[in-house]
Amino acid sequence: MSTQANRPDATSPPLYPHELEGVIATRDGRTLAVRPIRPGDADHLVAFHHRLSTDSIYRRYFSLHTELSDAEVAHLTTVDYVDRLALVVFEGRELVAVGRFDRYPDSTTAEVAFVVLDTHQHQGLGLALLERLADAAWDRGVETFSASTLASNRDMLAVFYDSGFPVEVVHDAEEIEVRFAIEPTATVRARRAERRDRSGEPGSP
Repeated sequence: MSTQANRPDATSPPLYPHELEGVIATRDGRTLAVRPIRPGDADHLVAFHHRLSTDSIYRRYFSLHTELSDAEVAHLTTVDYVDRLALVVFEGRELVAVGRFDRYPDSTTAEVAFVVLDTHQHQGLGLALLERLADAAWDRGVETFSASTLASNRDMLAVFYDSGFPVEVVHDAEEIEVRFAIEPTATVRARRAERRDRSGEPGSP
């Protein structure tokens, strides 16, 4: 595994949570670095967005949002690591997946979302990001995740169901609203242990 993405960075914000750095084992045996996003990841994020297919972009943004504005890039890469947190996955120097949660104001609920580069889909990255985001959110006082996805996005729905969390789904025309408690129950822990036994991945940081 290349450790370039996880090397100490003198430009990391003061509240940067180093304890969330780790590795993810893919289903085909690769080991990728995962860590919290930093403002210095702006160029990586722009390059990542440009490598996404139009289908992946539409699934994430519900529109053909082919370019990220400077303001969007700054917003997406600058987080407080408490109410807003994003995790990025790197293969070497290439950003290949992003997951994030944004807490609703004055609540214990956060919206969760993630996107994986097309060449790295179906490798378990979405589920691994969801698990890590849920752990981090729970430690920060978030109790529930919500998400919006297209009804046709079966891959995203499969990630939520495979997590072991008690998923509630509300259909609304072409979109689906998902909501689930993120408490690390025995069922959730058992599902994670089964997945890690299959992949050989170590436990979450």
